[in-house]
Amino acid sequence: MSAGAVRRGRRPAGEDTRAAIVAAAREEFAAKGYDAVSVRGVARAAGVDPGLIRHYFDGKGELFAASLVPAGADPQALAGRFAEGGLEGLGERLARTVLAVWDAPDGQVQLRLVLSGLLSADGHVQELPRYLQRTVFDQVAALLPRAVAARRVSLVASQVLGVLVARHLLRLEPVASMPADELVRSIAPTLQRYLEGADEGLAPGPAEEHNSSHGE
Repeated sequence: MSAGAVRRGRRPAGEDTRAAIVAAAREEFAAKGYDAVSVRGVARAAGVDPGLIRHYFDGKGELFAASLVPAGADPQALAGRFAEGGLEGLGERLARTVLAVWDAPDGQVQLRLVLSGLLSADGHVQELPRYLQRTVFDQVAALLPRAVAARRVSLVASQVLGVLVARHLLRLEPVASMPADELVRSIAPTLQRYLEGADEGLAPGPAEEHNSSHGE
């Protein structure tokens, strides 16, 4: 049996394998930078076959995005858990999950790196929103009417990102030091309103505005 065959078989597929791949990728990207890292190099560092990485991640960009998420957090698994309860109470579950991940010490460090990158010209960091869209927000969108899902999810994402920026990047008080439970109680109703589309249809559309102006 060749050395390569031994390496392919020594680590079975599973969440431990995914975590090992992400940990290896995090170290590789930190040490070498995005351009110098290859999927094969990450596979060698993690002790897996490159094909196993492709099983979990859709290319190097998505692997990079996953490496920006705090250690121990699997966005897809977390989203699956808070989406299981359906639309009712989803805003609170989403807010609580997001804060639990990013308020942790490792999460705060990673978040500042990510948000700083998102505000820079580094195009590689743009992989993170695409990754979160596929792993998290697509699961949220699946609970919503198709015609309005994109609109509602984008509003939810903007609210969540805004809170994280204010709390951990700008350190805007009192949001920065507010206890997580209190912050969840404050933002969850807004997230739920977006998810349920409570604000839809309240403002006149272009046709209604046109008819109104002619009726005056």
